[in-house]
Amino acid sequence: MSGVLTGFGVIAVIIVVGYALGRLGTLGDSGREVLTRLSFFVATPALLFAMLAESDLSVLISAPLVVSALSTFLVAGLFVLVAALRRWNIRRATIGALCSSYVNAGNLGIPIAVYVLGDASLIAPVMLFQLLVLTPIALTVMDAAREGPPPPWWRRVLAPFSNPIVIASLAGVGTAALGWRVPTALAEPLTLIGQLAVPSVLLAFGISLHGSPLPGVGEERGPVLVSVVLKSFGHPVAAWAIGAGLFGLTGASLFAVVVISALPAAQNLFTYASRYQAGVRLARESILLSTVLSVPVIFTVSALLGV
Repeated sequence: MSGVLTGFGVIAVIIVVGYALGRLGTLGDSGREVLTRLSFFVATPALLFAMLAESDLSVLISAPLVVSALSTFLVAGLFVLVAALRRWNIRRATIGALCSSYVNAGNLGIPIAVYVLGDASLIAPVMLFQLLVLTPIALTVMDAAREGPPPPWWRRVLAPFSNPIVIASLAGVGTAALGWRVPTALAEPLTLIGQLAVPSVLLAFGISLHGSPLPGVGEERGPVLVSVVLKSFGHPVAAWAIGAGLFGLTGASLFAVVVISALPAAQNLFTYASRYQAGVRLARESILLSTVLSVPVIFTVSALLGV
């Protein structure tokens, strides 16, 4: 279980550094915005392209991935249902749905897959599913729900292809599917730039915590609590029920699916919320609380289902 503690420890340290930067005002009033824009427009697209271009797309065809996808859509749909009943706006509901279902497959998922599940490749299908399916759907909804008069139909059709994250993901998948190898002169700069993605998001997240109210209080209390409950408890329970009940998964396969679903909401959701200026506090507090809760949840899952 050292992988769980190591992964969370790394994240905590960088967030604390970001908080210190915010408290000291080192990066000025626009520091957080600059870091989130750097991540959204430059670092994250570079990271996604470099990663997907070298990926094995055959891992997308597996029963555990179907279980993960169904449980993801189930908990996201439950949040959307609550949002519709409460009449929360579309973009806020989209961020909340992501916080309820989009797991931290990168900087937490990989070490946990290695040290808890014993196989780093187990996280790859979920990571690809989130990048290729969940992210484009969510960002398309966010683009279509912008304030003002509705855009013409052709602009709505082309909206996903104007988003740098979607463009980079599609380019990476196309490169992998065609079997092309990215030249070293291009691959190494992209990899280096991509390494900025995670720390820049975590630093921006830490900066945003300075001066913020305690999580789970105020006007965002309802959406935050719904998303955290769904992410921390609803998602792993849904994965277990679908995996064991519908697909007959047992042993290591079921254990892996449930542990991955118990991962907290990903930090890049804060980047999306900041970029679209929708549900920023909801994303920040949901990520923070689900990250804290995921530690005892993953330990509990390991005790109950560990093989």
